[in-house]
Amino acid sequence: MNRRILILSVFLCTIAVGFAIEKNPAWLKEVGAKVVPTGTKLYWVNNYGAIGDSVTLNTKAIQKAIDACAAKGGGIVAFKPGRYLSGSIFVKKGVCLRVDKGVTLLGSQNIKDYPVIRTRVAGIEMNWPAALVNVKDQENVAITGKGIIDGQGKYFWDLYWTMRKDYDVRGLRWIVDYDCQRPRTLVVDNSKNVTIDGIQFQRAGFWTVQVLYSENCTVKNVLVRNNIGGHGPSTDGIDIDSSKRIEVAHCDIDCNDDNICLKAGRDADGQRVNRPTEYVSIHDCVSARGGGLVVFGSETAGSIRHVVAYNLKTNGTSAAVRLKSAYNRGGVVEDVAVYNVDARNAKAALAISLNWNPSYSYSKLPEAYEGKELPEHWKKMLEVVPEEKGIPTFRDVHISDVTVNDTPIGITAVGIAKSTLDNFTLENCTFNVEKAGDIDFGKNWTLKNVRFNTKDGKGLTITNDVNVKIVQ
Repeated sequence: MNRRILILSVFLCTIAVGFAIEKNPAWLKEVGAKVVPTGTKLYWVNNYGAIGDSVTLNTKAIQKAIDACAAKGGGIVAFKPGRYLSGSIFVKKGVCLRVDKGVTLLGSQNIKDYPVIRTRVAGIEMNWPAALVNVKDQENVAITGKGIIDGQGKYFWDLYWTMRKDYDVRGLRWIVDYDCQRPRTLVVDNSKNVTIDGIQFQRAGFWTVQVLYSENCTVKNVLVRNNIGGHGPSTDGIDIDSSKRIEVAHCDIDCNDDNICLKAGRDADGQRVNRPTEYVSIHDCVSARGGGLVVFGSETAGSIRHVVAYNLKTNGTSAAVRLKSAYNRGGVVEDVAVYNVDARNAKAALAISLNWNPSYSYSKLPEAYEGKELPEHWKKMLEVVPEEKGIPTFRDVHISDVTVNDTPIGITAVGIAKSTLDNFTLENCTFNVEKAGDIDFGKNWTLKNVRFNTKDGKGLTITNDVNVKIVQ
């Protein structure tokens, strides 16, 4: 085994000879919503029977206002100040749903108020409750305002933890997330030119904002606060899922799972769909608690590519940048540029794993269920992916101008013999950490002007490397 241990208190690295991060690729000007609703006529939900008393279920009244607005060619659907309880609503073409300051849209805690639809959840297409706010098969839509959309998710969090205890005992950790059907807060599905601007989201039952199978969408000036009143499992902030030409900007996210995450399908079902996430710009965002400020995966089956992320700050997030997948996911993560990052109080600044969370990532049917009729989504999760299609690839990832403080580990990057982490570059980075960390199965890495100031006085441990260069 090729093994090198670099013991340096001060140490630098990044970009291959002649390489420079392309901070402004030509495709950047194509991202984000290019059309926004222009109608100015106001449709007050109160005129259609909505009552903002926190108790009255307003689903039908709000939907009537949306439908009336759309039928007249579009405009603004708005609320008088108050707290409006609702189940699933569906925003239509030409409509701006405006949630102003002083208005809170409350998600019902009755799962029956969310009709079951065909959608994709955590990388698998299946029947699942609709979100609180849905933009499905539409274009030219906006959800704006300085008000609050509150998923009231604690009921669903408690339900999950109760089920999780039972499922763990029965060897079903891999399916509990799919069996415990919790509503997402906002889903944009198969839509184009959608703008989400200024909303404060809190207490999501499951994921907060999911952009799925869509293009030219903008999520900006969004505040996510999912840890209010408890520890919400899988309460991702923003998920970009098999979508293209997306912009995420000026968002502030505190949640219990990935803060901003790029996804492209899971395992055999994700490979069947085979839709990438591509041409994504993420900039000027901050995060507090969460699984990673910018995360790639673990659903990588359809591939993730052409991503630029910059001007990012994180304090208390598990990782500043995380790439994760598993041996049955497949897909390629490539052409990624991340720069200008200030990371504090993370567990690791850069975390990379091709074998992420095995108890969740690999499906195995317990003997007690063999020969029994299984739900459709169980069968999908149990479908065997051929090894040659299952091994994911991470390559062409370029990171520069990163400062890390008060963090235990600088880098933890683990590939495998059958899929090395190929062509990674780091440049102009300073890691003030307890330990530098390790790179295993790295290929064609270049570290230039990268400094590790470590408490243990040691540098990176590099094993199983092929052409890993240190440039002073």
